[in-house]
Amino acid sequence: RDETSMRPIALKGHERALTMIKYNRDGDLLFTVAKDHVPSAWYADNGEHIGTYQGHTGAVWCVSVNEDSTMLLTGSADNTARLWDVESGVELMTFKHPSPVRAVDFALGDSKFLTVLDNIMGNKPTVSIYELAKGIRKSKEGQSAEAVLKFVGHDSKINRALWGPLNKTIVTCSDDASIREWDSRTGEQLRKLAAHRDKITDIQFAWDFSFLVSASKDCTAKLIDLETFEVLKSYECDRPLNSAHISPLKEAPYVIVGGGQDAMSVTTTSSKMGKLDAVFYHLVFEDELGSVKGHFGPINSLQVAPHGRSYASGGEDGYVRIHHFDESYFTAEEEAFNPTFLQVADRK
Repeated sequence: RDETSMRPIALKGHERALTMIKYNRDGDLLFTVAKDHVPSAWYADNGEHIGTYQGHTGAVWCVSVNEDSTMLLTGSADNTARLWDVESGVELMTFKHPSPVRAVDFALGDSKFLTVLDNIMGNKPTVSIYELAKGIRKSKEGQSAEAVLKFVGHDSKINRALWGPLNKTIVTCSDDASIREWDSRTGEQLRKLAAHRDKITDIQFAWDFSFLVSASKDCTAKLIDLETFEVLKSYECDRPLNSAHISPLKEAPYVIVGGGQDAMSVTTTSSKMGKLDAVFYHLVFEDELGSVKGHFGPINSLQVAPHGRSYASGGEDGYVRIHHFDESYFTAEEEAFNPTFLQVADRK
Protein backbone atom coordinates (compact mmCIF):
# COMPACT_ATOMS: atom_id res chain seq x y z
CA ARG A 1 0.00 0.00 0.00
CA ASP A 2 1.08 3.57 -0.61
CA GLU A 3 2.23 5.11 2.65
CA THR A 4 3.02 8.54 1.23
CA SER A 5 -0.37 9.88 2.36
CA MET A 6 0.37 8.93 5.97
CA ARG A 7 2.56 11.85 6.94
CA PRO A 8 4.48 11.30 10.17
CA ILE A 9 5.14 13.79 12.94
CA ALA A 10 8.88 13.73 13.68
CA LEU A 11 9.79 14.66 17.25
CA LYS A 12 13.30 15.82 18.03
CA GLY A 13 13.62 16.13 21.78
CA HIS A 14 16.48 13.76 22.51
CA GLU A 15 20.16 14.19 21.77
CA ARG A 16 20.95 10.46 21.69
CA ALA A 17 19.36 7.16 20.70
CA LEU A 18 15.85 6.36 21.91
CA THR A 19 15.61 3.32 24.19
CA MET A 20 11.87 3.07 24.86
CA ILE A 21 8.59 4.84 24.15
CA LYS A 22 5.32 4.40 26.04
CA TYR A 23 1.76 5.63 25.52
CA ASN A 24 -0.42 6.32 28.54
CA ARG A 25 -3.63 4.35 28.97
CA ASP A 26 -5.79 6.89 27.10
CA GLY A 27 -3.34 7.26 24.24
CA ASP A 28 -3.23 11.06 24.48
CA LEU A 29 0.27 11.27 26.00
CA LEU A 30 3.54 9.74 24.85
CA PHE A 31 6.56 9.27 27.11
CA THR A 32 10.03 8.72 25.68
CA VAL A 33 13.40 7.82 27.19
CA ALA A 34 16.84 7.75 25.62
CA LYS A 35 20.55 7.49 26.28
CA ASP A 36 20.66 11.24 26.95
CA HIS A 37 19.52 10.96 30.63
CA VAL A 38 16.33 13.04 30.18
CA PRO A 39 12.83 11.43 29.89
CA SER A 40 10.33 13.50 27.89
CA ALA A 41 6.55 13.87 27.68
CA TRP A 42 4.61 14.76 24.50
CA TYR A 43 1.05 15.22 23.33
CA ALA A 44 0.48 12.15 21.18
CA ASP A 45 -1.98 13.83 18.82
CA ASN A 46 0.15 16.70 17.51
CA GLY A 47 3.63 15.89 18.89
CA GLU A 48 3.83 19.02 21.04
CA HIS A 49 6.59 18.74 23.65
CA ILE A 50 5.16 19.03 27.17
CA GLY A 51 8.34 18.84 29.21
CA THR A 52 11.21 16.78 30.62
CA TYR A 53 12.07 14.99 33.86
CA GLN A 54 15.47 16.09 35.18
CA GLY A 55 17.49 13.95 37.59
CA HIS A 56 19.03 10.86 36.00
CA THR A 57 22.79 10.85 35.47
CA GLY A 58 22.98 7.92 33.05
CA ALA A 59 21.21 6.50 30.02
CA VAL A 60 17.53 5.81 30.73
CA TRP A 61 16.59 2.30 29.59
CA CYS A 62 12.91 1.98 30.41
CA VAL A 63 9.69 3.83 31.28
CA SER A 64 6.22 3.04 32.61
CA VAL A 65 3.23 5.29 33.32
CA ASN A 66 0.47 4.50 35.81
CA GLU A 67 -3.22 4.06 35.01
CA ASP A 68 -4.42 7.63 35.54
CA SER A 69 -1.24 9.22 34.10
CA THR A 70 -0.26 10.91 37.36
CA MET A 71 3.04 9.06 37.96
CA LEU A 72 5.95 8.03 35.78
CA LEU A 73 8.55 5.37 36.55
CA THR A 74 11.96 5.24 34.86
CA GLY A 75 14.97 2.93 35.11
CA SER A 76 18.50 4.03 34.30
CA ALA A 77 22.16 3.12 33.91
CA ASP A 78 22.82 5.37 36.93
CA ASN A 79 21.68 2.38 39.07
CA THR A 80 18.36 3.93 40.04
CA ALA A 81 14.65 3.66 39.34
CA ARG A 82 12.91 7.00 39.82
CA LEU A 83 9.29 7.88 40.44
CA TRP A 84 8.03 11.19 39.02
CA ASP A 85 4.94 13.36 39.22
CA VAL A 86 3.81 13.48 35.58
CA GLU A 87 2.20 16.93 35.71
CA SER A 88 4.82 18.86 37.69
CA GLY A 89 7.94 16.91 36.67
CA VAL A 90 8.96 16.64 40.33
CA GLU A 91 10.95 13.56 41.35
CA LEU A 92 8.94 11.82 44.08
CA MET A 93 11.34 9.03 45.07
CA THR A 94 14.63 7.39 44.08
CA PHE A 95 15.03 3.62 44.41
CA LYS A 96 18.72 2.73 44.44
CA HIS A 97 20.00 -0.52 42.91
CA PRO A 98 23.44 -2.19 42.81
CA SER A 99 23.53 -2.09 38.97
CA PRO A 100 21.59 -0.52 36.06
CA VAL A 101 17.80 -0.91 35.95
CA ARG A 102 16.74 -2.51 32.67
CA ALA A 103 12.93 -2.72 33.01
CA VAL A 104 10.15 -1.15 35.09
CA ASP A 105 6.37 -1.64 35.14
CA PHE A 106 3.43 -0.43 37.22
CA ALA A 107 1.02 -3.10 38.42
CA LEU A 108 -2.71 -2.86 37.70
CA GLY A 109 -4.22 -0.60 40.35
CA ASP A 110 -0.92 1.21 40.97
CA SER A 111 -0.34 -0.41 44.37
CA LYS A 112 2.94 -2.06 43.27
CA PHE A 113 5.65 -1.79 40.66
CA LEU A 114 8.57 -3.93 39.51
CA THR A 115 12.15 -3.25 38.50
CA VAL A 116 14.75 -5.44 36.78
CA LEU A 117 18.43 -5.46 37.71
CA ASP A 118 21.07 -5.73 34.98
CA ASN A 119 23.42 -8.71 35.25
CA ILE A 120 26.68 -6.76 35.36
CA MET A 121 29.10 -5.87 38.13
CA GLY A 122 28.66 -9.33 39.65
CA ASN A 123 24.86 -9.09 39.90
CA LYS A 124 22.33 -11.64 38.68
CA PRO A 125 19.36 -10.56 36.52
CA THR A 126 16.89 -9.92 39.35
CA VAL A 127 13.22 -8.92 39.37
CA SER A 128 12.27 -6.78 42.40
CA ILE A 129 8.72 -5.94 43.51
CA TYR A 130 7.97 -2.77 45.51
CA GLU A 131 4.84 -1.69 47.34
CA LEU A 132 3.67 1.81 46.42
CA ALA A 133 2.29 4.00 49.21
CA LYS A 134 -1.09 5.61 48.45
CA GLY A 135 -0.15 9.19 49.26
CA ILE A 136 3.27 9.11 47.60
CA ARG A 137 2.48 12.16 45.42
CA LYS A 138 1.94 14.30 48.52
CA SER A 139 4.51 12.80 50.89
CA LYS A 140 7.30 10.21 50.95
CA GLU A 141 6.19 9.20 54.41
CA GLY A 142 5.20 5.55 54.48
CA GLN A 143 7.01 4.75 51.22
CA SER A 144 9.70 2.10 51.63
CA ALA A 145 12.79 2.15 49.43
CA GLU A 146 13.21 -1.62 49.92
CA ALA A 147 11.68 -4.34 47.73
CA VAL A 148 9.12 -6.70 49.26
CA LEU A 149 10.17 -9.57 46.96
CA LYS A 150 13.17 -10.39 44.78
CA PHE A 151 13.70 -13.39 42.52
CA VAL A 152 16.17 -14.62 39.91
CA GLY A 153 15.97 -17.31 37.25
CA HIS A 154 17.13 -16.13 33.85
CA ASP A 155 20.65 -17.00 32.73
CA SER A 156 21.26 -13.68 30.95
CA LYS A 157 20.10 -10.08 30.89
CA ILE A 158 16.34 -9.51 31.23
CA ASN A 159 15.17 -7.04 28.58
CA ARG A 160 11.52 -6.64 29.55
CA ALA A 161 9.29 -7.56 32.50
CA LEU A 162 5.51 -7.07 32.55
CA TRP A 163 2.73 -7.69 35.05
CA GLY A 164 0.34 -10.36 33.81
CA PRO A 165 -3.47 -10.38 34.09
CA LEU A 166 -4.75 -9.16 37.50
CA ASN A 167 -1.15 -8.91 38.77
CA LYS A 168 -1.09 -12.66 39.47
CA THR A 169 1.97 -13.25 37.31
CA ILE A 170 5.01 -11.49 35.88
CA VAL A 171 6.26 -12.29 32.37
CA THR A 172 9.89 -11.68 31.40
CA CYS A 173 12.06 -12.04 28.30
CA SER A 174 15.83 -12.34 28.17
CA ASP A 175 19.04 -12.59 26.20
CA ASP A 176 18.91 -16.32 27.06
CA ALA A 177 16.19 -16.61 24.33
CA SER A 178 13.46 -17.63 26.77
CA ILE A 179 10.18 -16.12 27.93
CA ARG A 180 9.23 -17.02 31.49
CA GLU A 181 6.18 -16.63 33.67
CA TRP A 182 6.51 -16.15 37.43
CA ASP A 183 4.15 -16.18 40.40
CA SER A 184 4.15 -12.54 41.52
CA ARG A 185 3.48 -13.46 45.17
CA THR A 186 6.24 -16.05 45.61
CA GLY A 187 8.69 -15.47 42.74
CA GLU A 188 8.32 -19.12 41.72
CA GLN A 189 8.81 -19.88 38.03
CA LEU A 190 5.55 -21.22 36.59
CA ARG A 191 6.32 -21.69 32.90
CA LYS A 192 9.21 -21.32 30.48
CA LEU A 193 9.08 -21.02 26.70
CA ALA A 194 12.09 -21.28 24.41
CA ALA A 195 10.40 -19.14 21.78
CA HIS A 196 13.44 -17.92 19.83
CA ARG A 197 16.93 -18.88 18.70
CA ASP A 198 18.56 -15.60 19.78
CA LYS A 199 18.14 -12.73 22.24
CA ILE A 200 14.53 -11.67 22.90
CA THR A 201 14.52 -7.89 22.85
CA ASP A 202 10.88 -7.07 23.61
CA ILE A 203 7.53 -8.50 24.73
CA GLN A 204 4.21 -6.64 24.72
CA PHE A 205 0.69 -7.79 25.57
CA ALA A 206 -2.39 -7.51 23.39
CA TRP A 207 -4.89 -5.02 24.85
CA ASP A 208 -6.92 -7.80 26.53
CA PHE A 209 -3.95 -9.88 27.76
CA SER A 210 -5.01 -12.82 25.57
CA PHE A 211 -1.79 -12.78 23.56
CA LEU A 212 1.82 -11.78 23.92
CA VAL A 213 4.03 -10.71 21.03
CA SER A 214 7.80 -11.08 21.22
CA ALA A 215 10.62 -9.62 19.11
CA SER A 216 14.05 -11.18 18.73
CA LYS A 217 17.49 -10.78 17.20
CA ASP A 218 16.76 -14.03 15.30
CA CYS A 219 14.74 -11.88 12.82
CA THR A 220 11.33 -13.17 13.93
CA ALA A 221 8.40 -12.00 16.03
CA LYS A 222 6.14 -14.59 17.70
CA LEU A 223 2.52 -14.50 18.79
CA ILE A 224 2.08 -16.42 22.04
CA ASP A 225 -1.16 -17.62 23.63
CA LEU A 226 -0.99 -16.51 27.24
CA GLU A 227 -3.33 -19.27 28.42
CA THR A 228 -1.38 -22.19 26.93
CA PHE A 229 2.01 -20.41 26.76
CA GLU A 230 2.54 -21.76 23.24
CA VAL A 231 3.61 -20.06 20.02
CA LEU A 232 0.61 -19.57 17.71
CA LYS A 233 2.14 -17.55 14.88
CA SER A 234 5.59 -16.61 13.64
CA TYR A 235 6.36 -13.47 11.63
CA GLU A 236 9.53 -13.94 9.59
CA CYS A 237 11.52 -10.78 8.92
CA ASP A 238 14.81 -9.97 7.16
CA ARG A 239 16.45 -8.03 10.01
CA PRO A 240 17.14 -8.32 13.74
CA LEU A 241 14.06 -7.06 15.60
CA ASN A 242 14.03 -4.76 18.62
CA SER A 243 10.30 -4.26 19.17
CA ALA A 244 6.84 -5.56 18.23
CA HIS A 245 3.27 -4.65 19.10
CA ILE A 246 -0.27 -5.85 18.30
CA SER A 247 -2.95 -3.50 16.98
CA PRO A 248 -5.92 -3.36 19.41
CA LEU A 249 -8.56 -3.02 16.66
CA LYS A 250 -10.41 -6.01 15.24
CA GLU A 251 -10.81 -4.22 11.89
CA ALA A 252 -7.02 -3.85 11.76
CA PRO A 253 -5.63 -7.24 12.88
CA TYR A 254 -1.96 -6.42 12.41
CA VAL A 255 1.38 -6.88 14.13
CA ILE A 256 3.92 -4.09 13.69
CA VAL A 257 7.63 -4.85 14.12
CA GLY A 258 10.76 -2.72 13.99
CA GLY A 259 14.50 -3.20 14.17
CA GLY A 260 17.37 -3.06 11.72
CA GLN A 261 21.10 -3.55 11.55
CA ASP A 262 22.99 -2.43 14.62
CA ALA A 263 24.42 1.08 14.75
CA MET A 264 27.95 -0.11 13.97
CA SER A 265 27.10 -1.53 10.57
CA VAL A 266 24.21 0.71 9.58
CA THR A 267 26.44 3.77 9.24
CA THR A 268 28.09 2.18 6.22
CA THR A 269 24.81 1.46 4.41
CA SER A 270 21.82 3.37 3.10
CA SER A 271 18.56 3.38 5.06
CA LYS A 272 17.17 0.90 2.52
CA MET A 273 20.08 -1.49 3.00
CA GLY A 274 19.89 -1.12 6.76
CA LYS A 275 16.23 -2.22 6.71
CA LEU A 276 15.13 0.54 9.06
CA ASP A 277 11.40 0.64 8.26
CA ALA A 278 8.51 -0.54 10.44
CA VAL A 279 6.93 -3.68 8.94
CA PHE A 280 3.25 -4.65 9.15
CA TYR A 281 2.12 -8.30 9.28
CA HIS A 282 -1.33 -9.83 9.26
CA LEU A 283 -1.97 -11.18 12.76
CA VAL A 284 -3.61 -14.42 11.59
CA PHE A 285 -2.16 -15.16 8.14
CA GLU A 286 1.41 -14.01 8.95
CA ASP A 287 1.70 -12.21 5.60
CA GLU A 288 3.87 -9.14 5.28
CA LEU A 289 1.47 -6.38 4.25
CA GLY A 290 3.65 -3.31 3.93
CA SER A 291 6.19 -1.08 5.60
CA VAL A 292 6.68 2.52 6.68
CA LYS A 293 10.04 4.21 6.17
CA GLY A 294 11.42 7.18 8.04
CA HIS A 295 14.13 6.45 10.56
CA PHE A 296 17.82 6.77 9.69
CA GLY A 297 18.86 4.22 12.33
CA PRO A 298 17.39 1.01 13.72
CA ILE A 299 13.97 1.24 15.40
CA ASN A 300 14.59 0.52 19.09
CA SER A 301 11.02 0.77 20.35
CA LEU A 302 7.54 1.01 18.88
CA GLN A 303 4.00 0.91 20.19
CA VAL A 304 0.49 1.18 18.77
CA ALA A 305 -1.65 3.73 20.60
CA PRO A 306 -4.34 2.15 22.85
CA HIS A 307 -7.08 3.55 20.57
CA GLY A 308 -5.41 1.91 17.56
CA ARG A 309 -5.55 4.98 15.31
CA SER A 310 -1.82 5.72 15.35
CA TYR A 311 1.55 4.28 16.29
CA ALA A 312 4.86 5.73 17.39
CA SER A 313 8.44 4.56 16.98
CA GLY A 314 11.73 5.61 18.56
CA GLY A 315 14.99 5.13 16.73
CA GLU A 316 18.74 5.02 17.10
CA ASP A 317 18.73 8.30 15.15
CA GLY A 318 17.32 10.16 18.18
CA TYR A 319 13.93 10.81 16.57
CA VAL A 320 10.45 9.78 17.67
CA ARG A 321 7.97 9.44 14.81
CA ILE A 322 4.20 9.46 15.32
CA HIS A 323 2.12 8.06 12.46
CA HIS A 324 -1.63 8.65 12.34
CA PHE A 325 -3.23 5.99 10.14
CA ASP A 326 -5.30 7.11 7.16
CA GLU A 327 -8.73 5.69 6.34
CA SER A 328 -7.47 2.94 4.02
CA TYR A 329 -5.66 1.30 6.96
CA PHE A 330 -8.99 0.61 8.69
CA THR A 331 -10.87 -0.59 5.60
CA ALA A 332 -8.19 -2.77 3.95
CA GLU A 333 -9.17 -5.89 5.90
CA GLU A 334 -12.86 -5.54 5.09
CA GLU A 335 -12.12 -4.84 1.42
CA ALA A 336 -9.95 -7.94 1.11
CA PHE A 337 -12.46 -10.42 2.54
CA ASN A 338 -15.87 -8.92 1.79
CA PRO A 339 -16.58 -8.20 -1.91
CA THR A 340 -19.90 -6.52 -1.06
CA PHE A 341 -18.00 -3.91 0.95
CA LEU A 342 -16.54 -2.52 -2.27
CA GLN A 343 -20.02 -2.28 -3.86
CA VAL A 344 -21.38 -0.40 -0.87
CA ALA A 345 -18.35 1.91 -0.86
CA ASP A 346 -18.84 2.61 -4.59
CA ARG A 347 -22.49 3.60 -4.03
CA LYS A 348 -21.36 6.18 -1.46
